[in-house]
Amino acid sequence: MPAALRHQPSLPFAVLLAIGMAATVGGALGFEHIGGYIPCALCLLQRLPYYYGIPVAVLAALSAAFGGPPWLTRGLLLVGGVMMLVGAGMGVYHAGAEWGFWEGPSSCATSAQGISPSAGDLLGDLDAKKPPSCTEASFRYLGLSFAGWNVIASLILAAIAFAGLRAKR
Repeated sequence: MPAALRHQPSLPFAVLLAIGMAATVGGALGFEHIGGYIPCALCLLQRLPYYYGIPVAVLAALSAAFGGPPWLTRGLLLVGGVMMLVGAGMGVYHAGAEWGFWEGPSSCATSAQGISPSAGDLLGDLDAKKPPSCTEASFRYLGLSFAGWNVIASLILAAIAFAGLRAKR
């Protein structure tokens, strides 16, 4: 087999990381656009590690699949894992604010209402509508809000990334 096509043992971890990140943020987007859950400012911030991390994980998978230097693949996995730890930290902060353990950011609004379906009212809605509060969970499943589930997803994805670093050659 040509050296360029020999994959590294970290390949399955990089692929799983990329798919997991895409599925997690895709689920959040689905709850927003299909389910009608309007995200608060912290919810939107928690998506950033995924938006930045997906291309990093894809690059790690491509590097592993096409025989890139192992240090590159491992470095990309490390960056992806750290991004997921940052996402978990953001989720802990948000969930703590929802449970009243600490104050949420002062920039979060206090109420939310739906956007008008009428095209003529959209500009007026931009002035009148406020995003939901960061301190009130809009949805809970098994006792966890979206922020709580993000913590779990982020920690699992970080563990996958770090397991890829330890994959034996």
